[in-house]
Amino acid sequence: MPIKVDPKLLGYGDTFGTYAGKNLGDTDIYSTAVDGAKLNKNKLSNTIELTDFEQTIHDYVFGMLGHPVVRVELTEFQVKVAIDQAITQLDYHAPWWLTNMATFQPTAGVNTYVLPTHIANNLSYVVYKKTLLSIPSQAGDIEGDYFLKYFQDNFLFSDFNISDYYLMQTHLETMRKVLSQDGSFDIVNGNMLTLYPTPVSNNQAVILVYRSIDTATLHPFYANWVQRYALAVCKGILSQSRGKFNILPSPGGGAQLNGAVLQDQSVREMEALKKELLTEIEEPPTFGLY
Repeated sequence: MPIKVDPKLLGYGDTFGTYAGKNLGDTDIYSTAVDGAKLNKNKLSNTIELTDFEQTIHDYVFGMLGHPVVRVELTEFQVKVAIDQAITQLDYHAPWWLTNMATFQPTAGVNTYVLPTHIANNLSYVVYKKTLLSIPSQAGDIEGDYFLKYFQDNFLFSDFNISDYYLMQTHLETMRKVLSQDGSFDIVNGNMLTLYPTPVSNNQAVILVYRSIDTATLHPFYANWVQRYALAVCKGILSQSRGKFNILPSPGGGAQLNGAVLQDQSVREMEALKKELLTEIEEPPTFGLY
C-alpha cells in the first residue's frame, strides 16, 4: 500500500489564512500552544517546558503580581497548572475556539498519509470528499451530490414540522453516508491516516479538524481571557503560601502578607470570569435526539 509521508499543505489555521509552510509536516514548527493529549497531566517530577504562548501568560501573571519589584513565589509547574485550568474552562464552554484545521492535497492512488504528532494526537474529524463512480458534477449543480438530490426530491418541499425533522435525523445521517460524496477514514498505528476510497485525483482537498489552540489565529479577547483566568488561579495558589504566616518578622516590626486578600480576589475573579465566559463567549447549545 503506497504511503505518503509529508503531503502538500494547502491551508492552516482556524481561518485558513496563508501559511508559510509547504508541507503538512511543517506545521510542527508552529505546534500550537496547547496539546490536548497532555492537558492536565503535568507531574511535579516532570521538567516543565512552556510554549511561547504559555510563556506569555507566565510573564503576564508575574507582571500583574508585581514582579520584578515584588518577589512572586510561584513555580513554573504552578503556572502551568493554572494555564491548564483556564484552557479546560474555555475548551468546555467554547470548544470551537480550541479547534484548528489543516488542509492537505492527497496524491492520486495513495490512500495512507503520515500525520504530524500534534495533529494525530488531537484529531477530531476528517473531511474528505470522494468521487462517486467517476461521475463528474457540474458547477452550480447539486446533481453531483446524491444526498442533496435525495433530500431535495423527498424532503425539501415537504410539509413537516420541527419534531418530524429531528425524528428524521438518524435516517438522513445514514442516507448521507450512503449517497453523499463524503468519504471515510481510519487512523492506523496512531499517526497514519487512511482514506476510503483511495483518491483518484490530485485536486481533492482533505481537511483535518483537530483540538488545539493556534495563537496566530485565536482572537485576542479569548487569549486575554485565558491570561486573566490563569492569573486568578495563581492568586489562589499564592494565597496558600502566603496565608501560612500573616506577618513575617523584620527589623521594622514585621511585614504584613496578603494571603487572605489574594484568596478573596482569586475567588471573586474566577466567578466573574466564568460568568463572562457563559454570557459572552459560550457557544449556543446544540440539540439532538436520543
